[in-house]
Amino acid sequence: MDRYETFRGKYPVFIYKSFRITENEDSIEISYEFSIPELAEFNPSWSFPKPENISVKNDIIFKNLVFSLGMAEAVSYWKAVCSPVFRTECGTLTPEQVQWWKKLYFMGLGEFFYVNGIQADPDNFIDIKSYGKISGNNIERPELSGCLVPIGGGKDSALTLETLTCSGVKCMCYGINKRNSITETVTTAGLPENSLITARRNFDRSLIEYNKKGFLNGHTPFSSVVAFSAEITAYLHGLKYIVLSNESSANESTVIGQNVNHQYSKSFEFEKDFHEYEQKYLKTGIYYFSFLRPLSEFQIAGMFSAHRKYLPVFRSCNLGSKVSPDIWCSECPKCLFVSLILSPFLTDTELENIFGKDLLNDESMTEYFTELIGKSEHKPFECVGSVDEVNLAVSLAIRKRNPEKLPLLFKNYVEQGLYNPENLDEKYNKYCRYFSNENLLPESFRKILLNEMERIF
Repeated sequence: MDRYETFRGKYPVFIYKSFRITENEDSIEISYEFSIPELAEFNPSWSFPKPENISVKNDIIFKNLVFSLGMAEAVSYWKAVCSPVFRTECGTLTPEQVQWWKKLYFMGLGEFFYVNGIQADPDNFIDIKSYGKISGNNIERPELSGCLVPIGGGKDSALTLETLTCSGVKCMCYGINKRNSITETVTTAGLPENSLITARRNFDRSLIEYNKKGFLNGHTPFSSVVAFSAEITAYLHGLKYIVLSNESSANESTVIGQNVNHQYSKSFEFEKDFHEYEQKYLKTGIYYFSFLRPLSEFQIAGMFSAHRKYLPVFRSCNLGSKVSPDIWCSECPKCLFVSLILSPFLTDTELENIFGKDLLNDESMTEYFTELIGKSEHKPFECVGSVDEVNLAVSLAIRKRNPEKLPLLFKNYVEQGLYNPENLDEKYNKYCRYFSNENLLPESFRKILLNEMERIF
């Protein structure tokens, strides 16, 4: 019997026991209690800055937001044993909501199941039962206005922020925990530091000790945590739009031929599901969408490269984000992907200045390179672009370089017969004009994005 079935048999129930809201003068503290009976108690928490003259006392919408954030947080702890029964004791879910959460958990844990060799059944992997009731009042709020732009420190959110602010759109920014790249992205955009709202997330690190003991571990749909926590922030600050920076490339499966997507909670499918869930069950009046959804990673790289002031400050490395100050580790597939997708638009010197080394001449990157160009059974389990656009970026970068002085990875690409200079301009122009209809952009934002595309390309 494998670990998955063993743990499910030994720990058949996971309990979402409670959430607690403590309102202070300038912050709102939220704590959660999760339990795996006979094994562990987990107590993650959040702290949100609170504007003046705002109170959430007995606010039922706010309580529902907090409960929902807890559901998004709980998956990280549930996955340690994958209990077949998930019981909530502090809120009620309709049958339709139960199905919504089951879908998020199953699809968002696709990589986790794949890497751990788990054959999970989407219908029976979890039975969510809800008990308890959330009580409160509907509190009258001022009319919503303005945008909340979640900033992760990478090129995508920098491009969104730059484009919107240059178009005169009023933006506040949202970050989870303090990071230099987030703060510097905001100030580089020309916004004052007080335009950044930073929530503090405290992960219960006792889970790490259970992982060391052999309990199940792996990737979770973190962007759903971003979504619900951004809803709380926008609600507190009276902001109308939550403007994400996820692109169409996030829809591609990470495992070739299978529906296993590392970026599921950044996909349009999740964006649409979340948008509908908010309107039907949370009812804040906030509009959640991704500004860059119509675009590919390739387009975003080209547009971002036109704003070179961000090159010294942006960071997209998950490993490096765990270091203070956050850095590019220059050893992971995400670093290599960013180097590749920017390579048609930046010089070798600019690339080397970003990463502190020449990644395209690094032999240790060969395996990641093979995965990124689609010559492996799966792409790297990172937030990276599609196979087609990586190959286009590599081919364009090869064409603009001296064929006698190609970096190692590009030289290998040519020697394998993968480089085909035919129709490159046609493919480039096709990508530059690409605009996916699978998006939720309001018309005013759509016009801003199209104008920026026309200006750069």
